[in-house]
Amino acid sequence: MFKSRTVLILGFALMMGLGAAYLARGWAVDRFASPATDDGIPVVVAALQVPFGKKLEASDLRVANMPSSMVPSGAYKDIAEVESTVAMTTMYPGEVILREKVVAFGGGSALSAVIAPNMRAVTVRVNDVIGVAGFLMPGNRVDVVSAIPNGNRRYHSRTLLENVKVLAVDQTASPEKDKPVIVRAVTLELSSTDAEELVKATQEGVVQLALRNPLDDSIRPLPEPKPEKEKVVAEVKPAPKPAPRRVVSTTSRVTVIRGTEVTTSRVSM
Repeated sequence: MFKSRTVLILGFALMMGLGAAYLARGWAVDRFASPATDDGIPVVVAALQVPFGKKLEASDLRVANMPSSMVPSGAYKDIAEVESTVAMTTMYPGEVILREKVVAFGGGSALSAVIAPNMRAVTVRVNDVIGVAGFLMPGNRVDVVSAIPNGNRRYHSRTLLENVKVLAVDQTASPEKDKPVIVRAVTLELSSTDAEELVKATQEGVVQLALRNPLDDSIRPLPEPKPEKEKVVAEVKPAPKPAPRRVVSTTSRVTVIRGTEVTTSRVSM
């Protein structure tokens, strides 16, 4: 009796263990096995490191297969769609080429293709001081400070432009630099109106570039207009009364003396 009960308990435990092992195996297969039906879809990626502002060629690109669930929106499937575009940022080997990272090339220099719509590229001459000791790199943001002489060796300074994008330093448009380099020219991205203001300031005085924190996009508020002074309207005074006219008599008296007889007569004038 005792032996039969022991065998029954052992058999039951063995069946439970086999069932648990079967369930664990099924869960592991579903969890870690890759689906055999998804062979991936073609996606254009960078074959090597592509610097900012470079015109893309077929040798810079390759096609890789990726699972459809991992393909980001805006990816290209054909190299011909990406070829002859310009890189808007530095791309690294294996990086997926997205539509917002390239721009169509319309001829001329590659820098002209990365200028934002309705903006202009303006170059200003700098030195080791104006160029922030060589720490400026393409992609930085700067303020432009203008100083105009007003006589007696005094200057009037003001912040002319704020949060301006640096497109290039000298003839380099790539931000891949790891140490300061003294440059002679800096190209800024400006609107037409701001470009006119900058050119005018360089002719009237000197300009200085002030480097901004890349996370700081604040703009100083415009000064409030001074209240207009109330116009004082002069009170209209009444016309002065005319001075009274003196009445001058138009008659005179003539006295005639004849001996002891005196007569007086009025004579009209």
